[in-house]
Amino acid sequence: MAKNYKVADLSLAEAGRMRIEWAEARMPVLMALREKGRAEQPLKGQRIAGCLHVTKETAVLVRTLRAAGAEVAWSGCNPLSTQDDVAAALAAEGAAIWAWHGQNRDEFYWSIDRTLDTRPTLTLDDGADLITSVHTRHLECVPDLIGGTEETTTGVHRLRSMARAGVLRYPVYAVNDAETKWDFDNVFGTGQSSIDGILRATSVLLAGKHFVVAGYGHCGRGVAMRARGMGALVAVTEIKPTAALKATLDGYDVMPMDRAAEWGDIFITATGMKDVLVGRHFDAMRDGAVVCNTGHYDCEIRIPDLEARARSRRTIRDNCEEYVLEDGRRIYLLARGRLVNLACAEGHPSEVMDMSFANQFLALCRLVQLGRTLEVAVHDLPVEQDQELALIKLGTLNLAIDTLTPEQVAYGESYLEGT
Repeated sequence: MAKNYKVADLSLAEAGRMRIEWAEARMPVLMALREKGRAEQPLKGQRIAGCLHVTKETAVLVRTLRAAGAEVAWSGCNPLSTQDDVAAALAAEGAAIWAWHGQNRDEFYWSIDRTLDTRPTLTLDDGADLITSVHTRHLECVPDLIGGTEETTTGVHRLRSMARAGVLRYPVYAVNDAETKWDFDNVFGTGQSSIDGILRATSVLLAGKHFVVAGYGHCGRGVAMRARGMGALVAVTEIKPTAALKATLDGYDVMPMDRAAEWGDIFITATGMKDVLVGRHFDAMRDGAVVCNTGHYDCEIRIPDLEARARSRRTIRDNCEEYVLEDGRRIYLLARGRLVNLACAEGHPSEVMDMSFANQFLALCRLVQLGRTLEVAVHDLPVEQDQELALIKLGTLNLAIDTLTPEQVAYGESYLEGT
């Protein structure tokens, strides 16, 4: 029988297991759901195809899905985000997985194809590459599919576009849009892990640096907050007037990228849009400028424009390439424009992924409970689930909150109370 995995090095499994155990100790909500799932088997008989960054936190989710009765087949959702020791640990435990760090484009989609060979009943996606693969190359899977989930902003945008075009073939929960995901994972997770990635790749001092954040959505807000916390002088670029106003009132300078290119020392894109940093920006940058991306795809920085301007290029540190331009200025590109927090560091901390992946688990269970009654569309998760998860998380932190008295509930619901 052919092996049901392809990883970089199976001998890394023991190191991967220790990392997974470290994450499990910091993900109490998901671990509680695992024990409940082990007893009740809500996913028994389900085949889940997952396409999500292979990190220690993801491994905790995979173990939980399997404990709840599911058969799981997995691939990474970014060529540079797989942690090879974690992938090896999952393979050694019997999970079907095709993922290794440094995949090329063909290998990336080949790995997705292998997960779809299992004819899944549920999909779990991060960026919608798995779901679009179903719709473009694997329509034979559609009859078996009950539904899917989507983890990130970029993927939700793609899926809503598919739904508007009338081409979406099965219902999907936008897990990213749950408050306990986007207002925690996207802000605090992306903020800390992106700074972590920049520091691991460069070891520069952030204090006093001019730090440019492109995009002031949840991810950009988190990065800006953490950069300022390290002493950087932060500027934000935006295309959305309300987002620019929020950044201004939060105390950041707001300016167009054409001006920021001359001002900045470190640039990070967090927009989900292509061509945020292009040739004219590289022409204006200071000697020694560092550029990186924390959006899902590597198109935010137009790397061919940088390559066309360089007289030489070398890898000077891990995940850090030095481009020497014709006039002698040096620009440093991190992680080939891929996700700096995953390619250069370990991704979001386990504590914040606890709620995100608890949402994923509950969303998949909900899809099974609803069967095929859910309309083919992109759906939000119930707000009650957000509040329940947040309350559980507070409990794991030994924190308590107030509750309304019956009189307060009545007051809040009354339209007769006045001045």
